Amino acid sequence: MRSATIRALSRSSKSTVPRLSAAICCLVLAASGRADWVVGSRQTEASPIAGLTHERIVFENPAKEARAIVDLVIFDVNSAVLRVVDNPDGTQRLDTAMPAQNCVAGVNGGYFDEQFAPLGLRILDGKTLAPLQRARLLSGVLVQTENGVQIFRRSEFSRSAHTRAAVQCGPLLVDLARPVRGLEPTRQARRTFVAVTRDKRAALGCSSDVSLAELGGILAGDVSGVRFHRALNLDGGSSTALWFQRKTGDAFSIGEQKAVRDFVGLSAK
Repeated sequence: MRSATIRALSRSSKSTVPRLSAAICCLVLAASGRADWVVGSRQTEASPIAGLTHERIVFENPAKEARAIVDLVIFDVNSAVLRVVDNPDGTQRLDTAMPAQNCVAGVNGGYFDEQFAPLGLRILDGKTLAPLQRARLLSGVLVQTENGVQIFRRSEFSRSAHTRAAVQCGPLLVDLARPVRGLEPTRQARRTFVAVTRDKRAALGCSSDVSLAELGGILAGDVSGVRFHRALNLDGGSSTALWFQRKTGDAFSIGEQKAVRDFVGLSAK
C-alpha cells in the first residue's frame, strides 16, 4: 500500500433503532454480522509439516446474495515458526522467495511507501529493520517470540529480546473473538490477513473481494472449527498473495500483482 493512500477508516453510521440502547444495538449487529456468512464448501490439503494445512472455504451470505472465497493456512505454533522475509529491491516474488527460504507457506507482508520503504515496525531474525509507528491505521503488531505467535494492539506491544519477527499493520479485524467496530463496510478488495486463537493455533490467509467489515464478520465466526481471538489485516489489494507447499511436493499459489516489500512465511520449528 502506498503512503498516499493510507488514511483513517470511516466510522460506521449510528443505529437507526431509537428504542434499543447503544449497547444492545452493538450486540445485535455483531451477532448478525457473524451469522450472515455460512460455509458453502470446503477443501483441505496437507503440508509436509504435521498440524499445518491449507483450506479453501467458500462463504455465502444469502441475505446479501454475496459470496467470498477465503484461503487459510492453519498451523500449530508448536510445529511451525513465523518469519519475516525482506524483499528490499522488489525482485523476489512470493512463490520463489518461500522455497528459497525453506518456508512451507507464506503471504505478502505489510505496507510500504512510494520509495519502497516499510511502513510500520519490521523485525527480521531479531533485528529491527523499521521502527514502530503511531499512525492510526497501523493499529496492530504481529509477533513471533519464543512463546509462539501473537497479535498485539499497538499500545500493548513491548519489544523484548525474545522477539524474533514482527510486522506492524492494520486495522485489527477481530478482537476478543468479535468483529472490530467501525471497519469500512463498502469498499471491496482482495485482502491478506493473519489470525490467532487462544489454543496455540494461528492462520495466514487471503480472501477474494470483500470489505474490511465483511472480512471481520467472516473471521469472527466458526471458521473450519477454529475460533479466532484476534485477526489483523495485512497489505491487500494488488499486493495480496498466498503460497502453500503441498505434502505431494507441488504448490498452491495465488500470485501478487505488483512487487511487495516483504513476506510473512512459515517454516518447520
